[in-house]
Amino acid sequence: MPPSLPPEPARRLARYSLVVCLLATAAAVVSFVQGSWLGVVWVLMAGLSSNMTWYYLRRGRDRARGGSVTG
Repeated sequence: MPPSLPPEPARRLARYSLVVCLLATAAAVVSFVQGSWLGVVWVLMAGLSSNMTWYYLRRGRDRARGGSVTG
């Protein structure tokens, strides 16, 4: 049986945070190519939004199953 898709609000938040992660990664690459150390901030933002993506995906799946995220 394939895993069920997360409910709509969690899936939407996961999608938004994934878009932010991709944009922050692109901004970090551009900053480093231009020689700016501001890319470090973009790398940190990409890491944070990546974690948010995984959190919201797991939250949606666990809620669909009737469990909790914390275990």
